[in-house]
Amino acid sequence: MDSSSIELSGSTIESIRVDDGTVTVRFSPAFIIKTISGSVERTRWRQLGDLVFTAAELEESPPELPAVCEGGDVGQSVYTYRDMIPLPFEGRGRVYCDLRFAGTDRHLKVVAEAVRLNMEDRPYYIEHIRPT
Repeated sequence: MDSSSIELSGSTIESIRVDDGTVTVRFSPAFIIKTISGSVERTRWRQLGDLVFTAAELEESPPELPAVCEGGDVGQSVYTYRDMIPLPFEGRGRVYCDLRFAGTDRHLKVVAEAVRLNMEDRPYYIEHIRPT
């Protein structure tokens, strides 16, 4: 089965908007890893997108932005995605994120009742990733 996911480490968070219970995390760009069934090679792509939390609260003030993400957790119900977000991504129930950033001890911590990932335009190819 083919799969795609955002690789959080190295992706840039351009902005975080808080508006009436909605927290929107803007990736500019997000780095996407695509895996093709039966192949040992993977490919890296870049794309803009928003991770949108509804009925949400910030638990901690994020660092100054833009900032490079160093990884973290994004969770939905009983699933926790470490250092990645699967594509597509949408969920209800208890959702959260705890992202780390380069050069600071501050995190982005959000808890919410729903989340969705809205990717824009199309992904742009960067490189092949071959096993060493």
